[in-house]
Amino acid sequence: MNKQSKSVGILCAILSAVCYGTNPFGALPLYDEGVNTATVLAYRFGLAVILLAVVMLIKGIGFRITRHEFKVLASLGILFAASSITYYQSFHFMDAGIASTILFVYPVMVAVIMALFFRERVTAMTVVAIVLALVGIGLLYKGGNGASLSVVGIVLCVLSSLAYAVYIVVVNQSDIKMSSFKITFYAMLVCEIALILYSFTSPELYLHTLPSPRAWMFGIWLSVVPTILSLVFMTVAVNHVGATPTAILGALEPLTAVAIGVVVFGETLTPRLVVGILFILVAVMLVVLGKDLHLRTITHAVSRLWHWK
Repeated sequence: MNKQSKSVGILCAILSAVCYGTNPFGALPLYDEGVNTATVLAYRFGLAVILLAVVMLIKGIGFRITRHEFKVLASLGILFAASSITYYQSFHFMDAGIASTILFVYPVMVAVIMALFFRERVTAMTVVAIVLALVGIGLLYKGGNGASLSVVGIVLCVLSSLAYAVYIVVVNQSDIKMSSFKITFYAMLVCEIALILYSFTSPELYLHTLPSPRAWMFGIWLSVVPTILSLVFMTVAVNHVGATPTAILGALEPLTAVAIGVVVFGETLTPRLVVGILFILVAVMLVVLGKDLHLRTITHAVSRLWHWK
């Protein structure tokens, strides 16, 4: 792997994390307007499918896939649907910034899965990083008012994290070779179908139209930034630097979400939460150093992003 390819992967991993961290910015205003979780996600993925199809047509990317490719892409869609449903439901039980930070345990999960099932070497630094990450998660157990966080919210976030970790590993280990736009298109198509089926599981999850132009604006935001851009960047990153480094560089995701929660939604950022976040970020940096990732030529990757398929 040459330095330029590695730089493209690192840049895409960072951009993917920042984009995914903007989920609360789109979801919480929609909740305030009375839009339920199933509808938020259905519009998010439905609009993403349409926009991705347009991009594929413009770039001349074909839609044909084999049966084997469909099985892999369908599994990605189901995994991302599961991750998104549990993550968005957690917003009803805890602050978005805290939910996003708990979700960030997924790099640890990716590292463990890669070590157990694909014999990726686990260094002493990785073990220390895992311990620090778990301590950080523990420090997040107390909310801003001193009350314990919802157990339901924590469980939802952990399940979301696990599903997203497996998604990254599947992207890394699959033998299919195709455009990142095409992978994301079919994954989101299956995800949309799964979300529609999910809407039938409860009378409270019925689908309805977005109530205002403002709601449409946030719906489009969700489909473009934390969905299309995040997943396309993530796919490119995994193909260039691997699953574990890509997951680890997601450190910017909780920072993005916490910043949005505090600045935009007025959520409380206590010293305890700050320390918990710092523990997690230190854990991430230890693993990054252990992987010996370099950022020297990262600026040269920017001009190449549009040309990657």
